[in-house]
Amino acid sequence: MATMTVKMSREEPAVSYASRYSLPAEPKENDTKSNLCSGPVILLSHGDPTGFKPFWRSVGDKCKVTIDSCDFMSYLTDTGTVCWFLEKELEEAIRQLHRTVGNAVTDDRHILVGTGSTQLYHAALYALTSPGGPEPVNVVSAVPYYSSYPEETNFLCSALYKWAGDAYTFDKEGPYIELVTMPNNPDGQVRGPTVNRNDGKLIHDLAYYWPQYTPITAQADYDIMLFTFSKSMGHAGSRIGWAVVKDKDVAIKMTKYIELNSIGVSRESQHRAAKILGAVSDSSQCIGANFFEYGKSLMAERWTKIREVISRSRLFSLPKYMEEYCQFSGEDTEPHPAFAWLKCNNDIEDLEIFLRRYKIMGRGGSLFGSDPKHVRVSMLGDEETFNLFLERLSSIQDTITNSNGNGIKFDELERKQIR
Repeated sequence: MATMTVKMSREEPAVSYASRYSLPAEPKENDTKSNLCSGPVILLSHGDPTGFKPFWRSVGDKCKVTIDSCDFMSYLTDTGTVCWFLEKELEEAIRQLHRTVGNAVTDDRHILVGTGSTQLYHAALYALTSPGGPEPVNVVSAVPYYSSYPEETNFLCSALYKWAGDAYTFDKEGPYIELVTMPNNPDGQVRGPTVNRNDGKLIHDLAYYWPQYTPITAQADYDIMLFTFSKSMGHAGSRIGWAVVKDKDVAIKMTKYIELNSIGVSRESQHRAAKILGAVSDSSQCIGANFFEYGKSLMAERWTKIREVISRSRLFSLPKYMEEYCQFSGEDTEPHPAFAWLKCNNDIEDLEIFLRRYKIMGRGGSLFGSDPKHVRVSMLGDEETFNLFLERLSSIQDTITNSNGNGIKFDELERKQIR
């Protein structure tokens, strides 16, 4: 019988997405910044979790998946649950993982699977607003919010819901939906809902509520909780997300949305995700083979390195985080977010455009409803890209600090950032 074996891919180039962006012109031969601009583009605008590849490469055949050519041919699974396309083995692996980590209540809750958490977000919006009313329901999130929320919410020009901006300034009457990202993307802060009215409904995006990023202080127990295979395990290419939902009627509506949108979710991807989630649960207490131990060590090391570079000058700053007791690790620990929320402390008006001139591609603060003096940079990429970023950031700091110390001012081109 013919079989298909899924194996780990080789390392992708660090700049594989560079063609999506409008890059600065190559420096002229006599350009004073030529040394900084002559290297490769450093793409830090996406949270592509390739930094976890060394761990998964070391696992070898333990998570290898072999699929026969006759497997998974039907749309249907045999779970007997609300989510009729959810593989039973994935449901069991998800519940076991949350019990092991202690980050979410899953007992007596409905588990739904989606093509990434993005599809589940749209499904949740549909479920909470259908069959609709005279006006679209307002959707809000506190600044700085995840940069894709506005575009994703308005993409279909739905009559059911619409993006209404910052939860801190929201004062419109009527029903609303608030998106609560915990820990927050982009700044890594842990926060709760902002509006707090009886006519509101909440969607909790818990993509980063895992021990490698933040202390697990309690089991999350909210009406709708979204998780993703991409950020929990680092397997973005499998396109698997899941939702933990309290209310059966909401779960049924979310399932209906996914049924109409994509007639279910890839069963092969679910099979692979179940294998990996199960392996992580089984090894969670094993020293040296614990994925969360590896991930936490990696993120802590990277945060130590970037803070050391930032401390050498006053040009940039980063948020500070408090230690909290982590129920998973059994020790006090500091958050190590997936993104660094970098702020420029001098008179540079737009940090994203400034860094782009040095071929560092971050995501500007204005996309998060915040100050353009901020930029979000990914801490999740491969080691070579991350170290190159630190080297270039350090060189930028040295160049600007030395220039200012010698009485040399930025020209008007630098200050206004060529808008």
